[in-house]
Parts: sequence; structure tokens; C-alpha cells
Amino acid sequence: MTKTRTIISALALSFALTSVAACKSEIDDKPEAKVKDPAPKADKDDKAEGGEAQPDGDAAAAQALTLDAGKSKVEFIGAKVTGDHKGNFETIEGTANIEGGKLTAMTVIIDVNSMTTDNEKLTGHLKSPDFFDAPNHPKAKFELVRVTEKAADGATHEIVGNLEMRGVTKEITVPATVAMEGGGLQGKAEFKINRKDWEINFAGKPDDLIKDDVALILDLNFVAKA
Repeated sequence: MTKTRTIISALALSFALTSVAACKSEIDDKPEAKVKDPAPKADKDDKAEGGEAQPDGDAAAAQALTLDAGKSKVEFIGAKVTGDHKGNFETIEGTANIEGGKLTAMTVIIDVNSMTTDNEKLTGHLKSPDFFDAPNHPKAKFELVRVTEKAADGATHEIVGNLEMRGVTKEITVPATVAMEGGGLQGKAEFKINRKDWEINFAGKPDDLIKDDVALILDLNFVAKA
């Protein structure tokens, strides 16, 4: 009987793994972020595109911007065998700098406890130590390393930055659309990451396993500081 149960359990797990691979999700079509350990922090002046230091320039050419949270969004899509789940973070803040018509710095901070999803029970579970561990890591942060003009995946630029979640920081490289007009800045990006790179390892139920890939959908609008 024990051997029979072992065989049945193995078959169930094999079926679940196959289902995860075969189940179509919105996440699948998103470009995959390049992820690696962050590089040592560069000098504050080494922020130019391509890694070259920028001249000071005219102070009037430099702009300090702040995130317009009411016109910005940070959304995500997670998936398991039975389908996708969508969510967002309602409380976000950030700053950006433009010098010589180019983005030179950007920081976005996310309040993990402001997370909402399409399922109340799921929302609570995602805040637990199984996932984001919000009690111990209430903030997530993205900090720009560099940005390069590069058309790919329908985007205009390639963004490199450090993404910190659950106390783990990784450098990510993703395609983004960056536009500057009216004294402000808009950045949009859609990509997927492997949650396990940030030590979010919860597998889910044997017959309803959770996919490793999670999609992030960003629409960030920065305006001149008052």
C-alpha cells in the first residue's frame, strides 16, 4: 500500500509540473529581465549613460522630479496551474533627476503592505513570510544604475537598476519606454522576473503549483518638484 501511494504521489507531482509548464499565462509573453548580483556602488558622478561621468553643466539644465503617485502604477501578475492572479501596490513614492535632457537618477519605493490582489485571502498570504514577508521587509525599492537608448521589444531604452525585495537586492536589465515632455518624465516597462532570485520560494500545493516567473507592469510618471 505504501509503495502504491508513493507511485500515485509521484505521478501527481509529475502531472502538476507538466501542467505548470503547459498552462498559458499572460506572463509568458513578457520579456525576461536579465538578473545578476549588483555591482559595487559607483561614485556619485559616475551616473552617465554608458558609465561615463557627466560634466556639471548649467544648473538650469538639471531637473529634480517627484513621482506623481496618482498617475502611476506598479502592478504584477502571478500564476499557478489554475490560472493567473493580478495585483498592485497602492502606495508608491519616488524621485528622478534629468540632466542635459537625459535621465540620470531614479528611485522608486513601494509600500509592500499596500498590496492588493483579486483575492483577499491571497493578498494576506502574499504579505506573509511565504512570499514578501511584509512584517520584516515592509518596503521594496528600485534604484537606477544606468539607462541607455536602445530600441528592443517595442521599447525605446534599456534600464539597468537594483531591485530590492524581501531584503534581497539584484541588478536587473529590462526594456522600457522613456519619454520626457512638459518638464516631466514618463517611464513604462513590462517584464518578468524569477521570484526565486529574491528567495521567494513557496511552491504551492502539489496539485496547483505556483509558477516561478512573475510579471511586473510599471507606469511611472514624474513631475517637477513644487
